Amino acid sequence: MKKLIAIGEALIDFAPSQLGKKIKEVENFSPKTGGAPANVCGAFTRLGGTSEMITQLGNDPFGDKILDDFRSHNIGCDYILRTDKANTSLAFVSLASDGNREFSFYRNPGADMLLSEDEIQKEWFQDCGVLHFCSVSLGDFPMKEAHKKAILFAKEQGALISFDPNIRLALWKSPEDLKAAILEFLPYADILKISDEELAFITGETDIEKAKDTLLSHSRLLIYTTGSSGAQAYTKAIFCQAEGKKVSAIDTTGAGDGFIGSFLYQLCAGEKEIEALSAKELQEYLKFSNTFCALSVQKHGAIDSYPTKEEVLQFLKK
Repeated sequence: MKKLIAIGEALIDFAPSQLGKKIKEVENFSPKTGGAPANVCGAFTRLGGTSEMITQLGNDPFGDKILDDFRSHNIGCDYILRTDKANTSLAFVSLASDGNREFSFYRNPGADMLLSEDEIQKEWFQDCGVLHFCSVSLGDFPMKEAHKKAILFAKEQGALISFDPNIRLALWKSPEDLKAAILEFLPYADILKISDEELAFITGETDIEKAKDTLLSHSRLLIYTTGSSGAQAYTKAIFCQAEGKKVSAIDTTGAGDGFIGSFLYQLCAGEKEIEALSAKELQEYLKFSNTFCALSVQKHGAIDSYPTKEEVLQFLKK
């Protein structure tokens, strides 16, 4: 089974001690290692796969903590650089009573943003099955070009390219800049994961049926998630869906990352081309990832909340 590589931000999420309060009202925060690409590595590795993270951290205690946490979760650190030019990125998070979040980022710039294309090494991708990235690191700074170099090297090795365009408006000068970056990178993606909350922003449509053909003109596999309602998968030939698992959510941090990380794990483990997958196989992948998310949102944090393969299978049997 080939490894997953993710590129982008690794940061410290400061999780709130109290639910139902805005950031300005929270009295205490606890530091947790996070960042969407890092969470995807965490899910992939938690299930038994091998992952590597491409990012840059500051030469500071928060960077040390991220490396320690990655190693404790068996996430590969061989492609992580350190710098004195900026500090490790931070994000303060508040949680509403329903588990939804408010963010405040300290990343102007963060160390991850300064990773340059010249530092991306071709040999990193020799045993890569999937390269995954998100939109947070696609702004007008060196990391954007590092993404393009990583995508080029991954494609040369025959790896799949996976894109989850997380919408974090607080990190962009304008919504238009974010949308432009997402549209620029859509053609690179073999696999596109998009949520119901992101659909209208990216496509201008609120109905996935009206948007799917446009999205599939760029990608080979479209995954559309709708939270607790479940998920759908489209290729140019087939469609399938799986209902979500109804649970009481405590913390949704990293839920979408866990979904795509667990999905990519199954895809790599199955070792099939996307076009060779049947509707039944894709549906089983969706069921597994829905369950993975349902178990994770019942605990606090992202990587720390992710279940093992055995825990997911045991829940599915019930």
